[in-house]
Amino acid sequence: MILDGNRRWAKRSLVFRIDGHFRGADAVEKLLDWCEELNIKIITLYVLSVENMNRDDDELHYLYDLISSRLHKLYNDPRIHKNRMRVKAIGRVELLPDFLKEILNNLETVTKNYDDHYLNIAIAYGGQNELVDAVKKIAGRIKEGSLDVNDIDKEIIESCLYTSHLPQSSPDMILRTSGEKRLSGFLMWQSAYSELVFMDVYWPEFRKIDLMRAIRTYQKRSRRLGK
Repeated sequence: MILDGNRRWAKRSLVFRIDGHFRGADAVEKLLDWCEELNIKIITLYVLSVENMNRDDDELHYLYDLISSRLHKLYNDPRIHKNRMRVKAIGRVELLPDFLKEILNNLETVTKNYDDHYLNIAIAYGGQNELVDAVKKIAGRIKEGSLDVNDIDKEIIESCLYTSHLPQSSPDMILRTSGEKRLSGFLMWQSAYSELVFMDVYWPEFRKIDLMRAIRTYQKRSRRLGK
């Protein structure tokens, strides 16, 4: 899911940008509740792109603090253990401040053996960067002699992506809020056959009925998968 529209919601509502981000974080918590109710097994949230990290320092520091506080709340939520939910950050996590890396690492460590549900947090993420990093991994394996260039195939590439830990790396549906009709590099490889749903609602005002409508839209489509 591409969680878009926090700042535009704030502008329309005549409040500060940080208020938009705060309401957006509240919407994420509600979304996770709904996904639990609907038994959605895998969800990937596009939280922060590498391009977003070029925003002004004050806004960025607020975002880091907000994300950290909500991750700590998630860490202490017994439902991640009850639902056996594996939480993993995907992106160039090394670019994040240490306190944010620490809580992400703690979440990953405490849930690493779970495999009933998956929550992926796309943070410091860029689709092109993901492919670059995958190419580097493959090049490294070739250099060390553990992989022959002629053996490179779809499975090898997917094993080097940020989503290699998932039982299904290709999402059935990608939903973007705010009315924008583009993926902005989100899961470039994995989204080849995903159904795309774009909704004219800013992320902070996203409701359960909006999620249900998106699911119904997906269910009405015929997925041919290139056939």
